[in-house]
Amino acid sequence: MRDIAERLIAHEASENNSPQTISVVALLVDEKLRAHLATLMGNVGFRALLSRALVLTNAEVPWLRAVHVKGDGSLEGLEELSAQVDPDECFKGSIELLAQLLGLLGTLIGENLTLRLVHEIWPKLPLNDSDIGNG
Repeated sequence: MRDIAERLIAHEASENNSPQTISVVALLVDEKLRAHLATLMGNVGFRALLSRALVLTNAEVPWLRAVHVKGDGSLEGLEELSAQVDPDECFKGSIELLAQLLGLLGTLIGENLTLRLVHEIWPKLPLNDSDIGNG
């Protein structure tokens, strides 16, 4: 899932062609996932999934402890915090959070459906050489 998360963030950054910080790109990815997943599981379900992913990520990326999931399932504090964190660390932390989220989703609905969902949201993202069973 980490490989897919890295591809998603890199893809979204290249699609936007603007000098955005990686945290803004991570927020865009989160928003696109939230819009799709909230339809399937509601805002409360998505919020629970993202909150759990954030808790799991905190073990690897301690600076993300200052980020919170708001009631609507969006992230609060990531953009502000990224101004204080090294860009490489911000990139790694964003990838870790997204990888945890995708991993939890894969556990919940299965890896094949997770990959299909990612492909549905980002149809131009090359995923065919990814083996999500090993990620």
